[in-house]
Amino acid sequence: MKNKDKNKDKYFAREWFIYIGLIVVCILIFGKLFYLQILNASELKARATTFRGVSHNLPYERGMILDNQENILAKSVAAKDIYADPKTVTKFLEKNESLTKQQIADSIAGILESDSQEILDLLEKDLSWVSIERQVDLDKANQIADLDIEGIGFTNTFKRVYPTGQLTSPILGIVNMAGDGVEGIEYYYNNELMGQKSYQLQLNDSSENQQFDSRTGYNLTLSLDSTIQHLVEQELDKIVENTQPKRASILAMDPMSGKILAMGSRPTFDSNNYLNTNAEQRKNLNISMIYEPGSTFKIITAAAALEENLVTPEKLFDDPGYLKVGPRTITNWDSDRTVRGKISFAEGMRISSNVVLAQVGEILGKDIFYTYLKSFGFGSRTRVDIAGEEQGLLIDNSRVKELELATMSFGQANLVTPIQLLTAISAVANGGTLYQPYILDSISNKDGTVLYKNEPRAIREVLSKSTSKTLSDILVDVVDKGTGSRAKIPGIKVAGKTGTAQKIDPTTSMYSETDLIVSFVAYAPADNPKIAVLVVIDTPQAEIIQGGTLAGPSAKQIIEGTLQYYGIPVNTGTPSNLEELTPQDPVDENSEPILPNKQPGKGEVSVPDLTGLTIRQAGEQLGELELRYKFTGSGLASQQFPEAGQIVNKGDYIEVVFSGE
Repeated sequence: MKNKDKNKDKYFAREWFIYIGLIVVCILIFGKLFYLQILNASELKARATTFRGVSHNLPYERGMILDNQENILAKSVAAKDIYADPKTVTKFLEKNESLTKQQIADSIAGILESDSQEILDLLEKDLSWVSIERQVDLDKANQIADLDIEGIGFTNTFKRVYPTGQLTSPILGIVNMAGDGVEGIEYYYNNELMGQKSYQLQLNDSSENQQFDSRTGYNLTLSLDSTIQHLVEQELDKIVENTQPKRASILAMDPMSGKILAMGSRPTFDSNNYLNTNAEQRKNLNISMIYEPGSTFKIITAAAALEENLVTPEKLFDDPGYLKVGPRTITNWDSDRTVRGKISFAEGMRISSNVVLAQVGEILGKDIFYTYLKSFGFGSRTRVDIAGEEQGLLIDNSRVKELELATMSFGQANLVTPIQLLTAISAVANGGTLYQPYILDSISNKDGTVLYKNEPRAIREVLSKSTSKTLSDILVDVVDKGTGSRAKIPGIKVAGKTGTAQKIDPTTSMYSETDLIVSFVAYAPADNPKIAVLVVIDTPQAEIIQGGTLAGPSAKQIIEGTLQYYGIPVNTGTPSNLEELTPQDPVDENSEPILPNKQPGKGEVSVPDLTGLTIRQAGEQLGELELRYKFTGSGLASQQFPEAGQIVNKGDYIEVVFSGE
């Protein structure tokens, strides 16, 4: 019995030992908390403020983005983040009884142009730190500082601004409040713009490499040309005004290199105010919109058939206006009023015959056709250096039957993106080389030293030069005599193709007769192209909904304006480098000006004296007066018709003869 009592005492002794230990630990914990939260609270607050200041006072300056003319598209400017310590503000008001939190909130809100109630709610919080506003312009921050309110503080930061507004916003993308790029080029080249990469530059005068590291961001220079970009944006605005489409996009590239010259889309947004937008508005449709291309895709079908020597421009096809393929009858856009009978392949392309191209697809066969589709890059991303690219969609080869092959041949069933299609058609334009599309031209540091220079990159040869030439001639004929006539530019060979595709009705899962997507693709000069343009209009509203009618004129305006801007010759005898032109006879600068024979009326202009001008100078003068032109010869202007001083209507043609070396 005594042993049992002894064991029991030992048990309780151990238990009390544990209890006492736990009580001591709790006392220590609560004592530490009392010390930290009560006795040492002011010191900890000061340290917290210091930590916040350090994290905010060491921002980095993100690099600039510029176009190829050195115009600034995006840059970072100094700004302030504004915060408040509501408890300190309360103590400040106890010493300044004439002020209230409502008055402080009203004053700050008036400067920031924000809601005073929201600011008041922040000042009423029982906290030691709240954020009032991020990335405030310095002048507004200084106005708030002048209020001299204890408890209102500032930290240094940078704000991303876009001087061109919405002009290039879908391309550039956005930067979030933390200073990170999250869309577009800002995201794709985020590490470069933040300066988180190092580059090596090969020095010209030694074999050593110089290492470049950056604590601030590197600058990016893009291939975008603001002059061409303005042309694109103007045409997009016209398209929206005239056709009220759901979406529209225009892409311009240098087909000889893959360099992107301009791109725009609608709807659009302003990167300066991206918080008021949604993801759909911010999409760059040229790389993200997937659609059935319609007849513009006939260029790819034609290229494959010509390259395989399965057709020639003269090969005849039977086109009664319809073709029975499986359970479906394929028709042409004008089958209700035209029956053609036997026509050549070139004629089928010129009039955009679905019936002819469906037969060409049958001749090709799906295996050969798919080989070319993948060689041209369809079904995979182009890897253009802009975030947000989609890859389109190719029907699985195993699922392609007779009907699918026929419809694919004239641009239905498969889905493409604008950049996929224009990259592929640029290969047709340049002699058969598929180039990697790109938008970055170079990377430089803050001192202007170029650290990296981008160069065109050929992916593969997809066509022979002879096929490219044959198909280009056919496409020139499409513009000169066929469905693309609205893109005709006198004196310039324009190669082009129209596209009008039915969209799938989501309620019936069938092709709609009224919901269409129209497009036009063109490049010029056809024998040595400097620009390729693709215009896509989704669900336009118009009396006549056809690609040539609605999209063709926009492609023409962009090409014509670009060639004029480049000083591109309008015939093969005019030299490309206009700076090398020298006059045979000096221009008499003191000659009497030619006066108009009468005062121009409404819609009329007086023909200027173009004598002695280069092609570029003459084109600029006539373009400013809204006059069209036809140039022949080379050198400097020697003759013109109508003569200088004559009154003509805007839009009339002026013929100018150039002579000289």
